[in-house]
Formats: sequence, C-alpha cells, structure tokens
Amino acid sequence: MVENVIWPAYLDADLSRSEGRRVPQDLAVPEPAVGEVAEAVGQVGYDAVIERDKTYPREYEPRGRVLVKDADDASKSDLLGAVAAYLGAIRT
Repeated sequence: MVENVIWPAYLDADLSRSEGRRVPQDLAVPEPAVGEVAEAVGQVGYDAVIERDKTYPREYEPRGRVLVKDADDASKSDLLGAVAAYLGAIRT
C-alpha cells in the first residue's frame, strides 16, 4: 500500500516552482484549500485522508495535507495533474 502526500502548495498558482508548486502554471489554482484537494482526489478515484494540523516544510502557516490511499497505479505527477485539472474545472 502506497500513500502519496499532496500538499496544497503543490497546486497553488500563487507559488513558483522553487516555492513548492509542482504542476504547470496553467493547471494551478490560487490558494487551494485542503478540503478542495481531498474532494478532487475522491473525484479522480482515490480515498483521501485530511490532516489539517500539518505544515508544508517551505511554509510557516499550517494549511494541512491530503494523504492519498492506494495510489499504486498512478505516478505522483499524473495524480497531481488529474487533481489540478479537477480543481480548475470546479473553480471556473
């Protein structure tokens, strides 16, 4: 069983790659909430567990993180791309 971790910073359009964004700028969304990320993970077919009290190592404010359960069949970049695409679709 593999657990992937998705920090909201990975999908944040307000951050640069060096600040932690891991998806292309055109897929990123401004200030994604951990609840939105968990909903997107569920919509792309995985179970998500929210940990609200966690802080991304490059940030000072806790925004939480999402643990993705049983994501053995997808690479992390594919998973992030699918989650980012879903977030972009619900934000427009």
